[in-house]
Amino acid sequence: MKSYRKELHFHFNTRRGLVNITPDVESALEESGIQEGLVLVNAMNITASVFINDDEPGLHQDFENWLEKLAPEKPYSRYHHNGFEDNGDAHLKRTIMGREVVVAVTNGKLDFGTWEQIFYFEFDGKRDKHALIKIIGA
Repeated sequence: MKSYRKELHFHFNTRRGLVNITPDVESALEESGIQEGLVLVNAMNITASVFINDDEPGLHQDFENWLEKLAPEKPYSRYHHNGFEDNGDAHLKRTIMGREVVVAVTNGKLDFGTWEQIFYFEFDGKRDKHALIKIIGA
């Protein structure tokens, strides 16, 4: 069995940002040479999420609206955590959207369902962040 590790780096100029990282994961898979196995992709920051869904702008806006209703950014005073930072909402949003995804690798390709893509969703940007790609298999 082989393994391969790669990090993706992000810097958003806004507090929140969403990026389709599927091409980056596919590139890492190709670099790995692994034909059969698993790919793990996880956010390495506790205020960001990696998840799988459709790459459709209306859906992306729906995520943003839904998350903001569940855990609004302001007022900052609503979160006990904000005595340390102003990102209590970002921690909750990450918990809802999840930390990582695992995708099967078949014949050297991501074994996706229809429309599935991998996304990195940042909830507390304006600083450097990263995600991990770990591939295991043969």
